[in-house]
Amino acid sequence: MPWKHTSKSIICMSEGIMQTITETMLDELRATVMQSMSQKRFRHTVAVEEMVARLCALFCPEHTLKMRAAALLHDLTKEKKAPEQEALCQKYGLPVTDADRLAPKTFHARTAAAVIQAEFPQLSDPLIVNAVRWHTTGHAGMTLTEKLLYLADYIDQSRTYPNCVILRRYFFGAMPEEMNEKEREALLRDTLILSYDMTVRDLLAEELPIAPDTVNARNELLLERARAEG
Repeated sequence: MPWKHTSKSIICMSEGIMQTITETMLDELRATVMQSMSQKRFRHTVAVEEMVARLCALFCPEHTLKMRAAALLHDLTKEKKAPEQEALCQKYGLPVTDADRLAPKTFHARTAAAVIQAEFPQLSDPLIVNAVRWHTTGHAGMTLTEKLLYLADYIDQSRTYPNCVILRRYFFGAMPEEMNEKEREALLRDTLILSYDMTVRDLLAEELPIAPDTVNARNELLLERARAEG
């Protein structure tokens, strides 16, 4: 059933006017999301919300509220099984390939983005939807906010997997709060490259396909770094 909010602060995207997200909206969204997932998934979701707010404070504080909403919504469909994911893809007209079926963990980013637009119209802001859509694989030409949700999902404090711990220490150990803007951007780029390297190694070890979007995202950042280093 579509989530609704009756506050006068909300202006539906269908009217062509950007909505204003408030703390009250986020509180209500958090309560709604909690009812739709396991306690473990919800703990992760809230941790991603906290981490993306921390990252936004460094890179784009003006987008913090929208990115917190994106974090709360990013794993809406994560716990659905592969047949349910395919059913959602069919429902929303999303293509499914054999490669997708070999990498079912990538389904939820696409299906969650579609569900947001269908069931959470008040939050169908492109910044939110696109951040959710690309938070798993990344893609070439990622926006700053897409990068931040991708990274927040990887390094939130609930993550204890070794790669996640290493990446979190790599980023925050560099003391980004003490850097200038150019230095922080370089750190973000290098952190993302490291994350893609880790992901690719894991997928190779598991003999799973690597999403072309991930390869393209990594290659683009490598070229960007090479140009920056002359």
